[in-house]
Amino acid sequence: MKVSTKGRYALRLMLELAVGDTGKPVSLKDIAGRQQISEKYLEQIISVLNKAGFVKSVRGSQGGYLLTNPPSWYTVGMILRLTEGNLSPVSCVGDKEMVCGRKKDCVTVIIWEKINSAIHQVVDNITLADLVVWHNEKSTKN
Repeated sequence: MKVSTKGRYALRLMLELAVGDTGKPVSLKDIAGRQQISEKYLEQIISVLNKAGFVKSVRGSQGGYLLTNPPSWYTVGMILRLTEGNLSPVSCVGDKEMVCGRKKDCVTVIIWEKINSAIHQVVDNITLADLVVWHNEKSTKN
């Protein structure tokens, strides 16, 4: 499984909103500048996050975006599944596995199931709040 730019940028965008979680909206322009990401691309990503109810928009001159829940509510897995879809390494394992006539006799499927399990174990047990802590630790070291 390779995470696309969309998934990576969605995590960075959500982290920016979580780090800036002061109750005041954060503009996409500010996020784009700090993260060196195209504002147009962030608009596409924020649309997906907004439709899923992960963020809410505030209109006006002081407008922008806010998280709809505390950072501890979001997992990396939730954000990546929203933007990436299925996180499984191959199509014969995971949430939307394809039917494979060889699966019952396939030895390599054991590897794919173990990798799939490890991926889910990691992404489903790291929250946006954890990322904020890591961000703050890195910021104080620099």
